[in-house]
Amino acid sequence: MSFLSRIGFIETEEQEQSRLAQAPEGSLNHYLSTLPVTIDEWPKDLLVELPWRQPRSDQAYRVVVVPIEFRKDALPESVEEEPLPRKRHAGSWMCAVVFSTHPSYPASGFRIDVPAAEIARGRKIDLAEPAA
Repeated sequence: MSFLSRIGFIETEEQEQSRLAQAPEGSLNHYLSTLPVTIDEWPKDLLVELPWRQPRSDQAYRVVVVPIEFRKDALPESVEEEPLPRKRHAGSWMCAVVFSTHPSYPASGFRIDVPAAEIARGRKIDLAEPAA
């Protein structure tokens, strides 16, 4: 647990998992609540395979992206300062799709927005290692 989580500045992994699990069953956030965080580092420019397995969809797909630009979640107009604890993985990444077996997400640089919580639960791909 990080120092910022211990002092209550950022939500813990358990708090994030609980928050995501409150989303309706069948939603992306509810699905993400069932997965562990696998990428703790800043993901910009990494190759990340998104978690796209059942029950998220009826078929397993492989979608590999490169996070390019981070976009922080906007605060509601009625809130001047972000409430504590701050959300872990709050925001989204504009990503380039570099490989995909999903018919809606063509490779070769197609751009998609991916929640930061989904990127954090993806699989980092290291080109120096053989493919799994």
